[in-house]
Amino acid sequence: TDFGGGRSKQWYQRRVRANNLSLAFVMATIRTRKFITNRILNRRQMVVDIIHPGKANLSKEDVKEKLATMYRTTADVIMPFGFRTDFGGGRSTGFALIYDNVDAMKKIEPKYRLARFQPKLDKTGGRRQRKELKNRKKKVTGKKKSELGSCRRNGK
Repeated sequence: TDFGGGRSKQWYQRRVRANNLSLAFVMATIRTRKFITNRILNRRQMVVDIIHPGKANLSKEDVKEKLATMYRTTADVIMPFGFRTDFGGGRSTGFALIYDNVDAMKKIEPKYRLARFQPKLDKTGGRRQRKELKNRKKKVTGKKKSELGSCRRNGK
């Protein structure tokens, strides 16, 4: 396979070992365009183009790390989303927001996007328990709903 510029696969593998990075991370090129500084929402927003010939897409975590180095910030204030791969592969386009701080991001970003980058929480109890609790809560009003426990049944 041709890696461009007369470079061999072995050359890239040596470079990867030297930099302690994955081959996919080295081979992908990230470019930004339509860069806007949005002072009202305390963020910078841009369209992100990723060129990744001959392999799968970069993960959003890799995109966050790469943008953090490009824009001299930390990865926890970057929100990449909406990536689409062009027909035939090799190129993806998406959107990224870089907030000034974490508080601004938590205030402005939708909850579903924030949840994508949070560790997943285990659900307490089984499916049947959750359904029974939901149906018990239908029968009471106000403060009594919060007093209902997931394990209590019929006031016992």
